Amino acid sequence: MSGKVVVVTGASSGFGKLTVLELARRGHTVIATMRDVEGRNSAVRSELIDAAKADGNPLQVLEMDVASDESVEAAIGHVIAQHGRIDVLVNNAGLMPIGVTEAYTIADVERLFAVNVFGAIRTNRAVLPHMRAAGSGLLVQITSLMGRFVIPFFGVYAASKFALEALAETYRYELGGFGIDSVIVEPGQFPSNLISSSPEPSDAGVLASYGEVAAIPGQIKAHAEQPYDPAHPPRPQRVADAIAGLVEATERRPLRTVVMPEGMDFGVARINEAVAPIQNDVLRAMGMAHMI
Repeated sequence: MSGKVVVVTGASSGFGKLTVLELARRGHTVIATMRDVEGRNSAVRSELIDAAKADGNPLQVLEMDVASDESVEAAIGHVIAQHGRIDVLVNNAGLMPIGVTEAYTIADVERLFAVNVFGAIRTNRAVLPHMRAAGSGLLVQITSLMGRFVIPFFGVYAASKFALEALAETYRYELGGFGIDSVIVEPGQFPSNLISSSPEPSDAGVLASYGEVAAIPGQIKAHAEQPYDPAHPPRPQRVADAIAGLVEATERRPLRTVVMPEGMDFGVARINEAVAPIQNDVLRAMGMAHMI
């Protein structure tokens, strides 16, 4: 297997950071993208470059804000100019609001969708012309279990992940004829900084009207790691390994890959198995069986 040119968004922490290190370790040419590489993420930039260099692996860190057309176009243009192609795009950048759904204003939700949804669309649109020209490529969308079910107080987050699920699946059908694959990775509840950095809802008046219910999101954040089995601590590396496996797959990739901490099962794989034949029947009824 020859190494691939892989762009990963949201690579400053969490699944993104683990993924770029794993792919670099496996010999791929990895471009880790993030915001503010000269400022608050400068230490992360140095850490990633030094870690890869110590192992003799190619890794580059680029400034890219997925919420900005100019930033995405500049970063993707730089990668194409330097490497001539992009084989894989991993859309990992995201935010996780936890709060009373009604209390998130339109502006709050727009800021969320600017990253979680429009950011993925923006980066896909930047790389897809190059992938179509090459006749090959892979889009990997990191969604969530909450792209398949909902939990109270995660409403706007789940809405963004449901949107990503729909987009990623539609890309798969529409792009297959161009030799481009689109797949979804659905991580379970792993430790990350998403909860600690959760954007708060802006409408204080609505929050006040919810009384004691308004305190529940704070309790969720405070006890975020309680579900973990001490005998089987969760390993976020499992998500990076799953992504790397999809990048290196030589046979047809599954549309959805669920990655859970050891000992946990919320039934999402069963949801996926149940829905797939219904979806396929719809496409057949629409005369689109060739896209399955």
